[in-house]
Amino acid sequence: MRRFIPGLALLVAISACNGDGDASDAAVTTTGVPVATSTADTIETPSVSTTSTAGTGADDALATARLEMVDDQIAARFIEDAATLTAMRAVPRHEFVPAVYRERAYEDHPLPIGHGQTISQPYIVALMTEALDVQPGDKVLEIGTGSGYQAAVLAEMGVEVYTIEIIQELAAVADETLRRLGYDVSTLVADGYFGWEEHAPFDAIIVTAAPDHVPQPLINQLASNGRLVIPVGPIGAVQTLWRFELDAAGEITGQNLGDVLFVPFTREEG
Repeated sequence: MRRFIPGLALLVAISACNGDGDASDAAVTTTGVPVATSTADTIETPSVSTTSTAGTGADDALATARLEMVDDQIAARFIEDAATLTAMRAVPRHEFVPAVYRERAYEDHPLPIGHGQTISQPYIVALMTEALDVQPGDKVLEIGTGSGYQAAVLAEMGVEVYTIEIIQELAAVADETLRRLGYDVSTLVADGYFGWEEHAPFDAIIVTAAPDHVPQPLINQLASNGRLVIPVGPIGAVQTLWRFELDAAGEITGQNLGDVLFVPFTREEG
């Protein structure tokens, strides 16, 4: 069984494809917007409170904005998976951002959530979700809970979600938000590099921060025919979003989904 990925050297040798054989038009972002026009660093970092204060009229406007987000930002960019589109129409993204950004929750860019972290651009969430190719009942591990939004989208799709966040304050807020909205998600405060072996193997693993190499423990925790979607690359530079798949024989194949710019993969000190 060949599960070992010897660092980035393998990455450059894996075939690159964004679905039509040309990676040049793939999305560029993570925290969420095209790298060349990213506004993530120009928005003031807020506290992480996501307490809802809007009235019925505001909620109706946000619901309309959510539907427009899916139509204009996601479906229009060739995300076709029906389950992904349905989930993103259903999950109230505004509940996963700090209250000060509630009315901006459905805009086409990432937003700060505190502690130097962001909630990703809606399109990037959709792209990574579609790439996971999950089915109801699948067991999925997320590395980097952040606000909890990605976990909610997966849970909305009928997936059994396990999510790891290294920043305790973010994990606490995300867990409270997920529970308040009725999403049954298992949350752990830990170094996500090592995955969650207790619940392995996973049908899919999604990583929402960028390491400089593929963590071997995550490969080891994939089920047969499991998928790993992960940005990989140097800190502070453009990274590559990869989709890896482990076949029944233990062989790993990879697909380049395009250039992105994610926050760094945070590790425990020491």
